Amino acid sequence: MDSMEKITKGAGGRRGGQRKKAIQKSARAGLQFPVGRIARYLKKGRYAQRTGTGAPIYLAAVLEYLAAEVLELAGNAARDNKKTRINPRHVLLAVRNDEELGKLLQGVTIPSGGVLPNINAVLLPKKTADADKKDSSQASRSPKKV
Repeated sequence: MDSMEKITKGAGGRRGGQRKKAIQKSARAGLQFPVGRIARYLKKGRYAQRTGTGAPIYLAAVLEYLAAEVLELAGNAARDNKKTRINPRHVLLAVRNDEELGKLLQGVTIPSGGVLPNINAVLLPKKTADADKKDSSQASRSPKKV
């Protein structure tokens, strides 16, 4: 055999040639959140000895859904306040006014969020019986002629 006829093999027995175009796991799953990065964090965090292939995909999908839900409600709150930019106040209003998100983020403090507008009924001025009588008696009288 001539040295020219030998076919050289690449590393690990692969023949040198064109590689397939790499496709991100997020794109495969149809997600915006980074599946590969979440997989890395799951492994690095040592939450379990082994991690399944579906776990980071599922977790990325859940996180993406929650983020989209909060952003949608915060955008609505910003629009209600005639603003085009979402700020922490809008995020707080969105989370606290939604029953399920409020329960999920019950113990969470949102910096620069403030509090929900709320005045206790005890602190509001009382309507007295005298004021009610005056209002009703004036309304029942006919206007005086000039």
